[in-house]
Amino acid sequence: MSSSNSKTQTQTPSSLSLCTSKPQEGNMALESQPQKNKYGHGVFGDVSSIIKEMEIDHPNSTFDFQFQFPPIAFQNFLGSREVREFISGALAGAMAKAILAPLETIRTRMVVGVGSKNIAGSFIDVIEQQGWQGLWAGNMINMLRIVPTQAIELGTFECVKRAMTSLHEKWEHNEYPKLQIGSINFNLSLSWISPVAIAGAAAGIASTVVCHPLEVLKDRLTVSPETYPNLGIAIRNIYKDGGVGAFYAGISPTLVGMLPYSTCFYFMYDTIKESYCRTRNKKSLSRPEMILIGAFAGFTASTISFPLEVARKRLMVGALQGKCPPNMAAALSEVIREEGLKGLYRGWGASCLKVMPSSGITRMFYEAWKDILLVQNGNPL
Repeated sequence: MSSSNSKTQTQTPSSLSLCTSKPQEGNMALESQPQKNKYGHGVFGDVSSIIKEMEIDHPNSTFDFQFQFPPIAFQNFLGSREVREFISGALAGAMAKAILAPLETIRTRMVVGVGSKNIAGSFIDVIEQQGWQGLWAGNMINMLRIVPTQAIELGTFECVKRAMTSLHEKWEHNEYPKLQIGSINFNLSLSWISPVAIAGAAAGIASTVVCHPLEVLKDRLTVSPETYPNLGIAIRNIYKDGGVGAFYAGISPTLVGMLPYSTCFYFMYDTIKESYCRTRNKKSLSRPEMILIGAFAGFTASTISFPLEVARKRLMVGALQGKCPPNMAAALSEVIREEGLKGLYRGWGASCLKVMPSSGITRMFYEAWKDILLVQNGNPL
């Protein structure tokens, strides 16, 4: 018996597979059978059984097999204040744009001189030519445009505002920068520079530079749906006509027009908000107050910058009509020559009809999402 056991112990793995066919080694066959199912069926059964055996053999050891998704670094990234502000801006812009898309369509048509010259007539023209869905013409690209635009704009505004405010506080406690020319020293007092105005300008520039191609696509889809019936054809035709540079047509006048609007809007909104809260001894605005102050700031900024908006739209879609002014000054001169000074404000009513509710609703949604993503997670506003 002892010799039999010694034989089975010295058998190689290759001979074990043949044991079941040998009656004289039945004991080995019986021992190998439970060995086959010892760890269960399949990969996960094997792993779980092995872990259990390890726990039995080493009772004082801990085996912690955990896989965390998403990784800690990614969770920290999503939890940062800046990312949550960008997300709040994206969600606010998307929700506001979905509600106000028809007004954007009417405004664009009136500004560039397509169809009727009044709001009601433009609505009727669109419905007769394209049906109710025509009011949302170009809305898909509009949504693709507004999400990154608002995310970049509002997120940049918050970041630059904090940086500039911190820099102002540092200058007040220490000294303002000095400029030395030869033996003459100039103390540059920069207290007159508003952090909000600088942040508003930076927000407008950043969002415009990144998202201008989407603005070009949106205008082409809205103004000339017969030439550009869908997004794919629009991208192909624009690239075929002018290459990559065609997607940045009118970028210079866009920046020139965006600067006064963005600077004025954020400065007006922030100034009125702080003044109103200080007067009423309030820490924050209610939702209706956000809409009203945002609408008023949008109205003021749009009125100041609207002639530049008219010139910008003329330059962007002028190629479609076969007459594209060479620069913004030429576009303004052309408008005045053809329609007089009142032509500089053609479509202003439709623009205000779109800008006022858009500004107010966007600010309201933005503050609401900030409350959800920032305040409820322990971040101060």
